[in-house]
Amino acid sequence: MPESTTIKVLINQVPHELPVNATLADAVQCVGITPPFAAAVNLQFVPKTQYASHALQPHDQIELIAPITGG
Repeated sequence: MPESTTIKVLINQVPHELPVNATLADAVQCVGITPPFAAAVNLQFVPKTQYASHALQPHDQIELIAPITGG
């Protein structure tokens, strides 16, 4: 059986397929969210400086959260 070239992840509870070596930066680009926002992978906050180096694994759950203004 050939090795898969993609992994399945959830981004804000929506299934996505990304390349096997995808990083959190790739996931952010995939959904096109614009700053400001915070990111967490499997409920663990990831600093913006680590997006490009944070490798994703199959079935990771990614949350991209934009701040809500108002009150």
